[in-house]
Amino acid sequence: MPASNETLVMPTTLPQTELRRARSRGEQAVELVLGACALATVLTTLGILLVLAAETFGFLREVGLGKLLFDTQWTPLFSDKHFGIWPLVAGTCVTSFVAILVALPLGLLAAIFMSELATPRTRAWVKPALEVLAGVPTIVYGYFALVVVTPLLQSFVPGLAGFNALSAGLVMGIMIMPLIASLTEDALSAVPKSLREAAYALGASKVPTILRVVVPAAMGGIAASVIIAVSRAVGETMIVAIAAGQEPHLSLDPRTAMETMTAYIVQISLGDTPAGTLEYRTIFVVGSALFLLTLAMNVTSYKLAKRFRRQT
Repeated sequence: MPASNETLVMPTTLPQTELRRARSRGEQAVELVLGACALATVLTTLGILLVLAAETFGFLREVGLGKLLFDTQWTPLFSDKHFGIWPLVAGTCVTSFVAILVALPLGLLAAIFMSELATPRTRAWVKPALEVLAGVPTIVYGYFALVVVTPLLQSFVPGLAGFNALSAGLVMGIMIMPLIASLTEDALSAVPKSLREAAYALGASKVPTILRVVVPAAMGGIAASVIIAVSRAVGETMIVAIAAGQEPHLSLDPRTAMETMTAYIVQISLGDTPAGTLEYRTIFVVGSALFLLTLAMNVTSYKLAKRFRRQT
């Protein structure tokens, strides 16, 4: 009998052991693939940083940090060369500021409507409509700003140039508005239902509950979505290259033509500037400044989200 029992048990335990080993090998293979993907992203980022750093240091050895930070003109392609980066920074900040003035209220109100007020049927067609806006190519937005928005604004905005930061910023705000709406809606939906029910139990109506309970509870996600949208606006290329112009001058007037950091990179990357020259290295200097700017925004977004998460 013992021998017969062993012969009955062995055929059932061996396949289970082999199955466990096969699953273990499969899990190890998946871990290796996922680890390789993560390592590839890290190595790619390090490669970009090394290229930016090497070319930027080469530029600074020839020009110096003082001319980059304290000069107020940017004319590296002219015979009288100036390398003050602030005109490009000003153009980037002005267009991004106009964009966020448009995108923040529209995106926040759209998110509140979809999350708290809209019926499922209404939300089913509003959300796809916003996603369509996010999917429109940016070059289409750029020509829309140049051909439609600028002539329209010139009819009632005095002194508006043909290429200007105002129309580029307005259209860019429409472009990033779905990003704020989507991320803010996710943050509002993550607020526990018990908070809403507690506010209703205390006698609050719908609107005060949204404004005084739900929105403050989701403030960390809202702040993170705004900074991510600003980072997207700072890195936008085609809209500002087409509609804002390519005249780098230090000004905060959105009615005038301006050149952003991304638009300058596009201008130099057309192929007319020989590789390895000082003018060519300005691409990497501007790219390094753009990287530091977006990095600062992402760090700020992370800290704001962490701070509001602790408060709630």
